[in-house]
Amino acid sequence: MKKQIQHFNHSALSLIEHIGLLVIAIATVFAMSSEVINMLNSKAVMLTDLLLLFLYLEVVAMIQRYYTSGKLPVRFPLYIGIVALARYLILDMKAMDEWRMIAVTSSILLLALAILLIRYGHVRFPYLSDESAPGMDKSETTH
Repeated sequence: MKKQIQHFNHSALSLIEHIGLLVIAIATVFAMSSEVINMLNSKAVMLTDLLLLFLYLEVVAMIQRYYTSGKLPVRFPLYIGIVALARYLILDMKAMDEWRMIAVTSSILLLALAILLIRYGHVRFPYLSDESAPGMDKSETTH
């Protein structure tokens, strides 16, 4: 009986997870196509538009990576954070005071350092098995 309940709980949570990922994927594709339509209507492409499209692509890549490997590297959200902060910096640079600009660029630097630290940790101190290495390829565990 206990195993049946555990199996049901696992199946239910897995279904909720897959539905959530599907909703995120559909919403991302919708937002991406909406942005492309806006660019076509305005007949102009700005750097901030391209960065926004990269944000959407990174979300799609995260979902795809999860579906292919069942794992999600923590670096992906950090990449999204860097691109989002860069977009914010470019978009609102004229309205920012110096301290806010320093804070945003420091945040970008901090996220980049976090990615380097995580990557260094994966290379220098690899997991013992692929099963215990969430979201890593074999190439990420070699020296």
